[in-house]
Amino acid sequence: MKHSLDKFNRLVDALEELPTIGKKSATRLAYHMLIKDSFVGMKISHSIEEALGCLKKCTKCGGMTEDELCFICSDERRDASTLCIIENAKDILLFEDNGLFDGRYFVLDSLEELSISNLLKIVEGGVSEIIFALTPSIANDAIMMYIEDKLSSFKINFSKIAQGVPTGVSLENIDILSLTRAIEDRVKV
Repeated sequence: MKHSLDKFNRLVDALEELPTIGKKSATRLAYHMLIKDSFVGMKISHSIEEALGCLKKCTKCGGMTEDELCFICSDERRDASTLCIIENAKDILLFEDNGLFDGRYFVLDSLEELSISNLLKIVEGGVSEIIFALTPSIANDAIMMYIEDKLSSFKINFSKIAQGVPTGVSLENIDILSLTRAIEDRVKV
């Protein structure tokens, strides 16, 4: 019986490779796309194929785009004096979907891929503030120090997003690093 479902099982295995998708969810999704609503399956398949063929990195910031430059780097109305350094291109979507930032971005991806020359070109365009929006970690603290050192010849204010206790979460549910940072970075009320 199992051999008669090889293609179904391969689809389940492929879906399981996605973040946050376990065996049960993968099976449920595969069943829905193939048996319950095959139109949805075809639509998803076509959308993935199109996106894979068109999506690439912006040559300036590293964000996602279908053109050479992303819609943010192409927008002359954006605040070019403020640059937000983020870990990956999907973080831009979070900021933009919620209208949290009107400056420009630089996608870090990884230290190995960090192109200081690309970052220098952006900074030379008149950046006066760099905001680090990176996941709090010792490795990312080192990256921030490295970038600050490489850009020390420029008059730039460096800042990072606040860390600490999330709104509505009981202190007993906060990890010790977040609680420590919240105490150290406390603000006057």
